[in-house]
Amino acid sequence: MTSVPARTGRTNEDFTGAVPTAAVLIDGAGIPGTESICRHGVAWYAGHLGGSLLGLLSGNADRGLSALLAEAIERVTDEHRDTCDVASTISPSAMVAVLRVSDGLVEYLVLGDTVIVLDRPDGAPLVVSDPRETIVCRPYRSALEAIPEGSDEYRRVLQDLRSHRNRPGGFWVAKDDPRAADEAITGSCPVSEVTCAALLSNGASRLADVFGLADWPEIMTVLASNGPTEIIDRVRRAETRQAVPPDDATITYCTDLGKS
Repeated sequence: MTSVPARTGRTNEDFTGAVPTAAVLIDGAGIPGTESICRHGVAWYAGHLGGSLLGLLSGNADRGLSALLAEAIERVTDEHRDTCDVASTISPSAMVAVLRVSDGLVEYLVLGDTVIVLDRPDGAPLVVSDPRETIVCRPYRSALEAIPEGSDEYRRVLQDLRSHRNRPGGFWVAKDDPRAADEAITGSCPVSEVTCAALLSNGASRLADVFGLADWPEIMTVLASNGPTEIIDRVRRAETRQAVPPDDATITYCTDLGKS
């Protein structure tokens, strides 16, 4: 596992962790002003959601991943419901990736713009992603690029964008409503068909899906030979060359799945 904040000295709002049969990656999200309605913050939300989910994954092999995520969302929301405006459009939220090995299957869940890649001995890797946020964000991107970050207008556009969150026809993330877990992308395949797997936050997956500097087979090859740090180093170099603001970048690389 490797997790690097966007900038030195800045709080990392990603979280990742594992138990013997499962791995979790949480990509926390917030905008300027979040601290005014939630005294805990995005990193707190991501860490508590990830920790709760890992605890549930440790002892509930018979329950589906969506049901476990829904319970984790409810638990964390209850932890700060009385002190924070959890229903606000700018309250902390997160994207989620979960991988579990159970009864000869590799199960996966993706909610929001995290990515899971399953490498297979025959054929291309299976890439599991949730494109809905990217689709909704596309018409807002040029407007945000033309506005100073942190300005009132920037916050207004972001809040308008976030009005599409956790609504039919919009995109779905973990926040205060456990029903969002039902909208996650889920599936499974026999563990015998998977050699290894990677969970990536969108700050790490951008090497492939934003910059186009590597395809997924190459990324899995680099992970096998040099580990997650090499991928994140390449992301940082690409951000510098293309003058793209850096993001928190996290990768969890899982091998020997059949031994779980």
